[in-house]
Amino acid sequence: MRILGVVDLQAGRAVHARAGPRDAYRPVQSIAGAVIGSGDAVALARAYVDRFGVTELYLADLDAIVRGTPQDALVAGVAAVGAPVWLDAGVSSVDRARHALDLGAAHVVVALETLASYDSLAEICGAVGGDRVAFSLDLRDGEPIVASRGGIARAEPAHSIAARAARAGVGAVIVIDLTRVGTGSGLDLPLISRVRKTVPDLPLLAGGGVRGLEDLRQLAACGCDGALVATALHDGRIGVREIAALGHPSFSR
Repeated sequence: MRILGVVDLQAGRAVHARAGPRDAYRPVQSIAGAVIGSGDAVALARAYVDRFGVTELYLADLDAIVRGTPQDALVAGVAAVGAPVWLDAGVSSVDRARHALDLGAAHVVVALETLASYDSLAEICGAVGGDRVAFSLDLRDGEPIVASRGGIARAEPAHSIAARAARAGVGAVIVIDLTRVGTGSGLDLPLISRVRKTVPDLPLLAGGGVRGLEDLRQLAACGCDGALVATALHDGRIGVREIAALGHPSFSR
């Protein structure tokens, strides 16, 4: 199983995302006892890679997502650390997708929260290559978060949305419940299993509420290929030994 170390950017800092209003997020100060200079995003990314052996990063530019004011220089700085970056920066057009890749992202994340339509998702996949596009199935308490002006039905089940994203040409699907982020409350395994069944041939990642190695083991049993992790790395519940254990056959799908 793959572990993606999460870096959430807000107002020029790496912040610790927790369920609730985003303006209440506070800068990351330490990771597993090592001090991070008041939300230094590049230092956090390097800590994931150098201290834990994390080989991929998930980078969310919250200013771009919420306010439409991207933090391009900081994004490029994190990408320069060298680990492949999955970038969620509120991308909803071909131009913004190309820009994300130009900043150094290996994968551009197109999130349900900001997606206008499945047609626009298909256009992005066609323009930059579906293998470089990941669809983020954004949830709140298990319910899809649909853009207020988007063309996606609010009543559509989560697994059906994932299936339509797959038909649009995405190369991976991410399931993340924002209510669970930073809470250590565990993941919605039945929902993730339903998504797995509807997109059997795509890489599937999940995040929001990962507590430790047992959660990762259960995700693997659901057919998940990877997990987005922040809090459990920050407080040491997942460390070098746990990440090394992910190469064991019990974590293979």
